[in-house]
Amino acid sequence: MVGRYEVSPVSTMRISIVTDAWHPQVNGVVRTLSQTAKYGRELGHEIQFITPESFSTYPCPTYPSIRLALFPKRGVLRMLKEFRPEAIHIATEGPIGHAAMAWCRSLSLPCTTSYHTQFPEYIRARVPLPIRWSYAYLQRFHTRAVRTMVATPSMRARLEAWGFRHLVIWARGVDSTQFHPGPKAFLSDPRPISMYMGRVAV
Repeated sequence: MVGRYEVSPVSTMRISIVTDAWHPQVNGVVRTLSQTAKYGRELGHEIQFITPESFSTYPCPTYPSIRLALFPKRGVLRMLKEFRPEAIHIATEGPIGHAAMAWCRSLSLPCTTSYHTQFPEYIRARVPLPIRWSYAYLQRFHTRAVRTMVATPSMRARLEAWGFRHLVIWARGVDSTQFHPGPKAFLSDPRPISMYMGRVAV
């Protein structure tokens, strides 16, 4: 739970979060990272974001609302060197994420990653490629991290079946100042009442 929370004292850190997904995109990755930064800064951590905002971009094939950084390697390395982070988290597997991973590997620096999106299934829905190719590509990327964070036990089990290692659960909290039990609103509609919350995306 966050909102009404108590935490143990911890030393503050300089943390770089590297992501190819950022505002104005509206999705779970951006939301998760924005909330992580909000609460991390409240705890006193200094957080740097490296995002597509700092680079020339081009539209992702078949998904034009996502803008991918064009040749970000030099800029990513410069920003990391200037910030001198104590921890590096690579949130996505796009051009910016790959540039950061290459830098970490070249200096034997540990980093963490997170697995947010089932890209192999997205790709298979658009391009007739074997799904195992996409999973093999992502498995190689994430295996280079000391830990890969996933949101649920079911996702951890799915990725373990594809050969992913060092998986840990990064559960999503609930802001209890915004979401809390309140008076029930009794609707006059006929029973039973069903509701779907979520999205369908391909």
